[in-house]
Amino acid sequence: MTSTALSTAPASVVSRRADRALWGLQILLALFYGVASAAPKLVAHSSATVTFDAIGWGDWLMYLTSVLELAGAVGLLVPRLAALAALGLVGVMLGGEVFTWAFLDGVNWATPLIAAAFLGAVAYGRRHTLTVPHRR
Repeated sequence: MTSTALSTAPASVVSRRADRALWGLQILLALFYGVASAAPKLVAHSSATVTFDAIGWGDWLMYLTSVLELAGAVGLLVPRLAALAALGLVGVMLGGEVFTWAFLDGVNWATPLIAAAFLGAVAYGRRHTLTVPHRR
């Protein structure tokens, strides 16, 4: 019976160049979601309230969206949470796409899809953090 030793060092999943590109994208997305997207909603800036008033569901949806975006922005900067945060923000963007067509007549319909594509790239590139190593 032969025994194989399991390596405790993590395998390199992406190249060094790809890792740097992913970090750059994650930082840009975190800045976008934390500063440009979540902050105006958290302070109820008129640019955010107009959109959510058109939806007609009250301010709670605006504040919920801002909290989810802020949590996702922070998660994108934490190595073990980056893939999960990206997937969560993809969900927020898909919800935004539905609301765009249902309540806003499709105005700026491409924005959530483009953001979801970038987030999907992060989730795919960081997918190795979603698995739990097997122990014997």
